[in-house]
Amino acid sequence: MRHLFQWLCLGLLSAGVAGAQNPAPPELVSVKKIWSEAGHNAFTDLLRHKGEWFCVFREADGHVNGNGRIRVLVSPEGEQWQSAALLGEEGIDLRDPKLSVTPDNRLLLTLGGSVYRDRKLVERQPRSAFSPDGRQWTTPQRVGEKGDWLWRVTWHQGRAYGIVYTSPTLPPPGQKGPVDWGLRLVAVEDGLNFRTVTSLAVPAHPNEATLRFLPNGEAVALVRREGFSGTNAAGREAWIGRSSAPYRDWQWQSAGMQIGGPNFLILPEGGMIASGREYHPAPTGAKTFVGRMDRQSVTPQLTLPSGGDCSYPGLVWQDGLLWVSYYSSHEGKSSIYLAKLKLR
Repeated sequence: MRHLFQWLCLGLLSAGVAGAQNPAPPELVSVKKIWSEAGHNAFTDLLRHKGEWFCVFREADGHVNGNGRIRVLVSPEGEQWQSAALLGEEGIDLRDPKLSVTPDNRLLLTLGGSVYRDRKLVERQPRSAFSPDGRQWTTPQRVGEKGDWLWRVTWHQGRAYGIVYTSPTLPPPGQKGPVDWGLRLVAVEDGLNFRTVTSLAVPAHPNEATLRFLPNGEAVALVRREGFSGTNAAGREAWIGRSSAPYRDWQWQSAGMQIGGPNFLILPEGGMIASGREYHPAPTGAKTFVGRMDRQSVTPQLTLPSGGDCSYPGLVWQDGLLWVSYYSSHEGKSSIYLAKLKLR
């Protein structure tokens, strides 16, 4: 009997640990299309600020056509959305808008500007724009260096941190084999004068990256990797990095899956939730997922209504729900969607 009791206790303990490690998947509360006016609507971000919701994304004729502009939507309750602003720059394809709030309570919009000739990328550089209310914006100002792409910034202790990637157009003299892309951590106090903190040793064409900070100050990064030509699926798996202040020394771990447009949040209880583009073989193709994340892996748990050209989510935790903005072409046209999820 004593041995039976011990086995029962061990079984209950194991079940409890497994349950903690494998929480129930999120529950989809609602999803709705909130914008579909342009030929191609994509690359979203979402923010709650001063009692209003803001959703930003790119409008253009197509995914890579060089005429992108940035639309800003506003809503008091997240149900009815109105256009608040449209940012454009002559001859520049504006892309990948991301929202944050500066220490002096302004909205900061970071975005990229690309130039195409004959549908080939010939120049790119990040921009920053500021607004007191999401309706009136400063002219997007170039920041960083030509060739940089700043994916997203996160504020921590009065400073914004982000990860920049650079893809060289030509290999260094004498180099043979694949040319890798550079990745570095940058920081800024004013949203304009970015400085390099350190280079990040992530191989296999690292690019889009989201950076967050745990309550103890530790930084966690989720980085997309493209892999070299001919690499297997493992060579394209996203990487998770972590570092303590001053964020110069990083440890890296495969996330266990390929992720496009990676984003994640630190939840109030200290856990992490991630979202992005999940890749499947044909005929399923790409989907937008939501799932749990820790320092070792990302685990998809829920697939949002999506398909084709899709993903690039914005994430906000508000009043016990996870709000997710994303784009998808599963209904025939690339449009902007807003989902609300309950975590269990």
